[in-house]
Amino acid sequence: MDYYQNFRAQLEAKEKEQNKRSIKVYEPIDAVRVKRNNQEFIMMASNNYLGLTHDLRVQQAAKYAVEQYGTGSGGARLTSGTFPLFNELELGIADFKHTEQALVFNTGYMANVGTITALMNKNSIIISDELNHASIIDGCRLSGARIERYNHKDIEHAEHILKNYKSSHKMIITDGVFSMDGDIAPLDKLYELGKEYNALLMVDDAHSTGVLGNGRGTAHHFGLTDVDVQLGTLSKALGSVGGYVAGRKELIEYLVNYSRSFIFSTALSPADIGAALEALTIVKNEPLVVEQLNENTAYMANKLQSMGIECDDETPIFPIIVGDNERALSLAYELELRGIIITAIRPPTVPVGESRLRMTVTAAHSQEQLDYVANTLRVLLVDMNIR
Repeated sequence: MDYYQNFRAQLEAKEKEQNKRSIKVYEPIDAVRVKRNNQEFIMMASNNYLGLTHDLRVQQAAKYAVEQYGTGSGGARLTSGTFPLFNELELGIADFKHTEQALVFNTGYMANVGTITALMNKNSIIISDELNHASIIDGCRLSGARIERYNHKDIEHAEHILKNYKSSHKMIITDGVFSMDGDIAPLDKLYELGKEYNALLMVDDAHSTGVLGNGRGTAHHFGLTDVDVQLGTLSKALGSVGGYVAGRKELIEYLVNYSRSFIFSTALSPADIGAALEALTIVKNEPLVVEQLNENTAYMANKLQSMGIECDDETPIFPIIVGDNERALSLAYELELRGIIITAIRPPTVPVGESRLRMTVTAAHSQEQLDYVANTLRVLLVDMNIR
């Protein structure tokens, strides 16, 4: 078998479907502006929701951590890789999330895969929202558990599934904020189902941390205090890299002993942990940064609604659904010519026929920048007969 010929054939098929990906290099100027080929762009596709990647305090904390502890951790967390900043960050996350303990992973993806595979096995049932992130899907598959997917945010369907597995070892899993649609999971209703049917409840706060519940996430947004597994990332609103799990002491100790992605990975670098710790401190102590994100989100939602685009102002993720791949790519290209980056999202990330531009706003965008983006988009949608 000619493996490379097979690779080429599959790539050619993707290209024919206008579904082939490639990597673009951007040079950040600040939290919301980038350069490429000497042209400046407004970045409207970032998950740097609070603009903290370019906060001088966060940058200085990263530098100080390198000076204090070196450029790398030098080992896995259970060997030689845990330096004092890890303990500070994990205590800080637990306090922030109002849980007993927390555990830092190298990425949000590794946190999902490592947590689900540790908690679930071939004798378990996973009840998972059909639009959950790929890292949740992969964790479910790798666990060996029976996977039951319920219709998106459909509580009645989730309960129907749970009724069939009353005596089983089971867990309900949902994103807090869904990354492609920007909508919020009905965590309060899922919480009630978990209690009624004796199921663990896990929420992925990747796009909720720093965004919902005064930045504390989906559980806080709904006033819930004892969601079993609160998982998230340090790589989006907190402007660093990494993931975390927060919950009861027994859960965290169990993951330390059974989560393979935690046990068998070299720990994050001091710069990563230092930056995340400072960013977390800012979100805790300066509510205005989250309020600014909320203001910018509401401002853009109002602009989009005036164009006939269905959206709300609950999260800073705005899907502009255009249908097929060609239209999505063409609209993204025309925006780029006008100095705006909004990424075209295509299958398999979203369903066939629902290709879109996924626009995000941040606390760091100015009103002038948001006006320019909205006005440019309005003209293009008319000119291209998309709306």
